[in-house]
Amino acid sequence: MIDFFEHIPSYYRTAILVAGLVILWLIEGVIPRLRFSNNKYKHAGTNLFFTLTTAAVNLGFAFLIVKASEWTSAEKFGVLYLISLPAWLHAILALLLLDLIGAYLVHLVQHKIAWMWHFHKIHHTDTAIDATTALRHHPIESVFRVVALFVAIVIAGVPIWMVMLYQTISAFMSQFNHANIYLPHWLDKGLSWIIVSPDMHKVHHSRYQPETDSNYANIFSIWDRLFGTFVTVKDTTSISYGLDEYQDARYQQIGPLLKTPWEEVPEAKQQTSLQQ
Repeated sequence: MIDFFEHIPSYYRTAILVAGLVILWLIEGVIPRLRFSNNKYKHAGTNLFFTLTTAAVNLGFAFLIVKASEWTSAEKFGVLYLISLPAWLHAILALLLLDLIGAYLVHLVQHKIAWMWHFHKIHHTDTAIDATTALRHHPIESVFRVVALFVAIVIAGVPIWMVMLYQTISAFMSQFNHANIYLPHWLDKGLSWIIVSPDMHKVHHSRYQPETDSNYANIFSIWDRLFGTFVTVKDTTSISYGLDEYQDARYQQIGPLLKTPWEEVPEAKQQTSLQQ
């Protein structure tokens, strides 16, 4: 496994992620959690566009990520190098720390710092949450996330194969926990004790702000439970998705979404949101 992920070609990773997305998309058609009235293909097309912008950002920062990983490995720098660890334990702890810093914490910060929220809210304007929603990130937010990954690598001390393993698992888990699939309550609840399940993450996309500001984790649900940001909803089918200020149909289009961070928030609808 070490050799595979250390030398995994980019087209292999792309194939794995595309296969995961297609499989989840097909499952959504068979056992959907909710049935949306929107055009599923148009919705997917909008979200898929942001895959291209994310890929461009990641490619631009790839050299930095690789060099950071190689440096920590060569210098044995990072908390995971403080004691000698077997590869399997190093990998597990690396996944945990990369998920904590590179996913949970940067996500939490984007909800708490106003100027960062203006870029992250593009992800929350989606009113029909499905596997493709995992791809819907403004290019500037993609920069936030790749910088957080860089910081996580330097702090933890992570070989490149573990970074590749983490990114593959993280991307698939994001698709999975956004997927509009029905799982029996007992199964979804059981999964949510270890990983982020679909129903757990659906709460995060609620229009009701106390629910929006919860369940930030991507792979491991332990972070939300540990830091007190874990919220459950008895019936996730009752959740209304999106943001009050951005219910207009134009916010499901690529152009308006790219410009949204620099637009003034519609005042009347903003007041409605603040009254909740």
